[in-house]
Amino acid sequence: MTDPSMPSPGGASSFWKGLRAFLPLVPGVMPFGMVAGIAAVQAGFTPLQSMAFSLIGYAGSAQLVASQMFGQTPVLLIVLATLIVNLRFAMYSASMLPLFDGVPLARRWLLAYGLTDQSYAVTMGRPTAEPDPVAYYTGATALMWLTWQVGTSVGALLGAKIPASWPLEFAVPLSFIALLIPVLRSRPQVLAAGISAVVAVAAHSLPFRLNLILGAVCGIAAGLLAQRWMGRQR
Repeated sequence: MTDPSMPSPGGASSFWKGLRAFLPLVPGVMPFGMVAGIAAVQAGFTPLQSMAFSLIGYAGSAQLVASQMFGQTPVLLIVLATLIVNLRFAMYSASMLPLFDGVPLARRWLLAYGLTDQSYAVTMGRPTAEPDPVAYYTGATALMWLTWQVGTSVGALLGAKIPASWPLEFAVPLSFIALLIPVLRSRPQVLAAGISAVVAVAAHSLPFRLNLILGAVCGIAAGLLAQRWMGRQR
């Protein structure tokens, strides 16, 4: 039996497959990263601090929230707000746990650092016959990390020179739409996505981006109920 903590013979191949699978998302992630870099500089960070913030924080939506609150909100509230925004990664991690069964804890911590919405979607949408999902995830994560750091660096260094007429902010929802559509393969998934979107928009006035958490919870509940109902009909 193969030891899951060791690279599989096809690990290198899976790594490059994951990297290639992520390539279509690069055009959406790059401007998203630029927006995060620009937002950090506008909040009062130096370009170097903005790049360091991206390396340490490495969480797109949370970086934007923290930048918007910086200098106007107590640090504790900023930390709590970013934790709430990032709670979705707890759900991602739970669903991915079977893929990392047997992987050493130290390596799992490193892989967890690279978890993003994009790398999660690419990994969960991988071919079912993929021999090494950990290597596949690592490939997607590596390109995501590189693209994001380049994007935030460009935004931090050149933000003031980028024309205000460039609608970079629009790249944020577009990047999420681009990664969502390919993974909607069943009616429960479509229903879950629809309910999440409706609830999140309807509750947009809630503080600390709680509408995102509420939308996610309602979407998951709707998807599970639909899946159970369809199972009973068979």
